[in-house]
Amino acid sequence: MDTSPPANWRYAKGLGRAFAGAVIFGLPILMTMEMWQLGFYLDRTKLLQFALVNFLVLGGLSRLSGFEPTVSWWQDLMDALSAYGIATLASLTVLAMFAVIDLSMPTSEIVGKVAIQSVPASFGAMLGAKQLGSRDEVGSDEERQRATYAGQLFLMMAGALFLGFSVAPTEEMILIAFRMSPLHSILLVAVSILLLHGFVYAVGFKGEEEPPGPTGFFSLFFRFSIVGYAIAVIVGLYLLWTFGRIEGTGIAQAASMVAVLAFPGAVGAAIARLII
Repeated sequence: MDTSPPANWRYAKGLGRAFAGAVIFGLPILMTMEMWQLGFYLDRTKLLQFALVNFLVLGGLSRLSGFEPTVSWWQDLMDALSAYGIATLASLTVLAMFAVIDLSMPTSEIVGKVAIQSVPASFGAMLGAKQLGSRDEVGSDEERQRATYAGQLFLMMAGALFLGFSVAPTEEMILIAFRMSPLHSILLVAVSILLLHGFVYAVGFKGEEEPPGPTGFFSLFFRFSIVGYAIAVIVGLYLLWTFGRIEGTGIAQAASMVAVLAFPGAVGAAIARLII
């Protein structure tokens, strides 16, 4: 006798977990002044393309670790839309509660602040099932796709995007890059790669999945650690461009900022296989 709950009830539970995940993952960013300002001054064209990129990432996360098992890309896109909607509602509620937005502000300012805050909240909404629910509810198709090399690299990209986004708009990131010498930057790159490799593939955290393919040191190091750091660099450069951080800066200073931002990006890429 089938004792599993009806599909509608499971979906409703998934939405509830999604809202909780949106608040938990988004709260540190929702209480950050730089993020409030970013929603006010960020170029609306860049904000729109960043929201589109985030939506596509959410679709991929739905396939690999969404708040309900899916069997088609159409369902993944619908889940991504649901996650965005829940994240928008959560961000709007919290920002209004903190008096960061009110009806006296221009509509464009309110939309900008909510839109930029909805990015980390949408990650939390999409990942609510895995973090807050039973792992048994995740489908076998998701498990198979997570185990592929492409799936692992995608998770790294998502982790780098989430953690890099949380620091990219801050002034501290620019200050650190300004204070660092070229030697500091080189050492930071080396440490980032070693941490990326050591956090998961050498230390062996509880709950980690076996990487696909050969598992020798050099194979893992070059196929995952080096490639993972390259992904963190690309994500960091994209975030810096989106937030206007590298406009008018020299190559050396831009490279230093990328190295700084790739450090949390590499950490995010390393732990993505555990938390996503």
